[in-house]
Amino acid sequence: MPNIEKPIADLTRQFAHLGRGSTIMVQPEFDGLAWYQAYIERTAADGGEGWLVSLYDFAEDWDSWEMHPNGAEMVVCLSGAIRLIQVEVDGTERQLQLGPGEYAVNPPGCWHTADIVAGPVRALFVTAGEGTQHKPR
Repeated sequence: MPNIEKPIADLTRQFAHLGRGSTIMVQPEFDGLAWYQAYIERTAADGGEGWLVSLYDFAEDWDSWEMHPNGAEMVVCLSGAIRLIQVEVDGTERQLQLGPGEYAVNPPGCWHTADIVAGPVRALFVTAGEGTQHKPR
């Protein structure tokens, strides 16, 4: 019988960092918002060339807005349905409904939040997160 090993990590708990030189770094287990500051410090050498890959499950609408000033973010709906609400730098508001397999891009500087259309929702995020900002909804 072949030796079957455990996966490297569970992306819902241990996100991945895609760095310079085509590197992938498994991150420590996510434990709340303070985790992001430590992530910035761990990956500072990659600057704007680093990408955070994360997987989240949602059962409720988001209670905050988020914005990535220095890069784009790809949002992929894997299950359920989510309504992504974007406010562009020029103030234009857009709502995009995503179902399984569909994705949208949050451009740099675009404030965004999300509502559950059909839950629960599982979504994959690929984020150029340097300088990310949050504000209450």
